[in-house]
Amino acid sequence: MKKYLLVLFVLCGMAAQAQNLNSPALRKLQMAEFAISHFYVDEVNEDKLVEEAIIKMLAQLDPHSTYSNAEEVKKMNEPLQGNFEGIGVQFQMMDDTLLVVQPVSNGPSEKAGILAGDRIIAVNDTTIAGVKMSTEDIMKRLRGPKDSKVNLTILRRGVKDPLVFTVKRDKIPILSIDASYIIQPKIGYIRVNRFGATTAEEFQKAMKELQKQGMNDLILDLQGNGGGYLNAAIDLANEFLEQKELIVYTEGRTTKRSDFYAKGNGDFRKGRVIVLVDEYTASASEIVSGAIQDWDRGIIVGRRSFGKGLVQRPIDLPDGSMIRLTIARYYTPAGRCIQKPYEGSTDYNKDLIDRFNHGELMNADSIHFPDSLKVQTKKLQRTVYGGGGIMPDYFVPIDTTLYTDYHRNLVGKGVIIKFTMNFIEKHRKDLANKYKKFEAFSEKFVVDDEMLATLREMGEKEKVKFDEKQYQKSLPLIKIQLKALIARDLWDMNEYFRLMNTTNESILKALEILNSDEYQNKLK
Repeated sequence: MKKYLLVLFVLCGMAAQAQNLNSPALRKLQMAEFAISHFYVDEVNEDKLVEEAIIKMLAQLDPHSTYSNAEEVKKMNEPLQGNFEGIGVQFQMMDDTLLVVQPVSNGPSEKAGILAGDRIIAVNDTTIAGVKMSTEDIMKRLRGPKDSKVNLTILRRGVKDPLVFTVKRDKIPILSIDASYIIQPKIGYIRVNRFGATTAEEFQKAMKELQKQGMNDLILDLQGNGGGYLNAAIDLANEFLEQKELIVYTEGRTTKRSDFYAKGNGDFRKGRVIVLVDEYTASASEIVSGAIQDWDRGIIVGRRSFGKGLVQRPIDLPDGSMIRLTIARYYTPAGRCIQKPYEGSTDYNKDLIDRFNHGELMNADSIHFPDSLKVQTKKLQRTVYGGGGIMPDYFVPIDTTLYTDYHRNLVGKGVIIKFTMNFIEKHRKDLANKYKKFEAFSEKFVVDDEMLATLREMGEKEKVKFDEKQYQKSLPLIKIQLKALIARDLWDMNEYFRLMNTTNESILKALEILNSDEYQNKLK
C-alpha cells in the first residue's frame, strides 16, 4: 500500500501543477485497492496487486514507460554503470559445464592463475557441472561483493586431478568499445556497443591510439547499438562538432525545452566521418548519428534506425523497484523527432517485422516519406527526413544471400559455438605456437574440409538435418564465423570483428565512399 501511495504522489508531483491527492481519480484507485485487500473472498498478495496496477497504467501510455522490480533494476543498470563485482571471466556453457573462454585481463581470475580452456565444475561446496543448473544460478554464485573470496574447482586439460583456486572478487569492467583498429591505411574503425558511464572515456582512448597510428578518417560503427545514457551520447557527439553547435534538444508537455550543445573541445572535429546504422540502432545512437547528419559533419551509411526518441525519467521506489516514465521527446538539431509513431504496443513491437515484409530492409525505394517530414540540414541545406529513426545518406540492404535455415539452425542449437569450443580446447597450444600474432592467423589460417565435416556431424547429432544446397549457399558465412570465433578465443573481440567486418556490406560501402570522391560530392 505504501508503494502504491508513493507512486501516486510522485506521478502527481511531476506535473506542472500538482493535482490534489484527494482528486476523484486518485480516491477511486485508493478505494479499489482498499476494498480488494480488505474484503476479497480469498487472501491476496498486496504487493503483486499494486505491481500489476502500475504495469497496467503504464501500458496505456507508450511502449517505453515501464516498471521494473528490484532484481530487474540491478541487472538493467550493470551494463550502463560500466562494471559489476565478480571473478572476471568470459565463459561459455558447454555440455552443462562452464568453460572459461578468456579470463579478463588483469582481473581476479587471471591473477589467481585460471586459464582459458579451464572448466569450472564447483563453486565453493556446490557442484555446477552436469547438474543442469541455470546460467543465472551459476552467475549468482560467481558474483559477490568486492574483496569477498570464492573457491573454484577446476578441470584443466592435461592435468589429472581437479585444481582448487581461491579467487578474490573485484570490480569487473563492462566495456562499451567492441573493437578499434586501423581498417585501411589512415582509416580507423571503432565499434561502440552501448552508451554507458565509461563510453566517452573509452572512445577518447581508442581514438587517440588510432590517431597515433596515422588515422585521418573514421568509421564509427553503431550497428546494433540500442543506446543508453544521454550524457554519454552528448559527450561522444561533442568529439565531432564545433563549439555551440546543437547536439540534441528535449521537450515534453510539462518539461521545458532543454538544449545540449557541443563544447568545441572534441579531438576529431576535422577528419572525415562515416557512421554505420541499422534497424537496431536506437536512442542514444540516434542522437549521435542525427547530430552528425544534421550538421553535415559526416555521412550515415546503412538502414533506417529503430526510432526510439522518448526520454524516460527513472522514479525509484522504496523496495528498489523503479518506474521509467516518458516525460519528453528527443529532437535532432534540425528539429526532427527521432521517435517513430506508436499507436498500439502490438503494432509497435511488430515494426521491424513489418519493415522486412514491406521490403524496406532490402530496397530503399520501398521507403516513402511525406513532404511534411522533410527538413534541411544546418549547413548545406540537404534534405533529410523526420518521422522516426535516422534515414541514412547511403542505403545498404540487409544481406540475405548467405543466410539459410540450415545455418540458422546450426547457430540456434549452439553447434557453431560448441564446435569452436571443442576445436580451441584441443588445439589451443598448437595454434598459439603457430600464430604468434593475429595478422599471421588472419592471413594463413584456413577452415579446412576436416573441420567442416566435424561441424556437419555435430549438427546431425543436434538434429540439424543436412541440406547440401543450403550448406553450399551459407558456406562462406560459416567459414568466416568459425575463423572469427577461433580468433576471439585466441585473442579478443577486437580480432573477432576484424574478421567478421571483411564481409559486412555497410563497412565495405563506407570504405568505398572514403576511397572515392563520393564523400566530397555528398558534403559540398
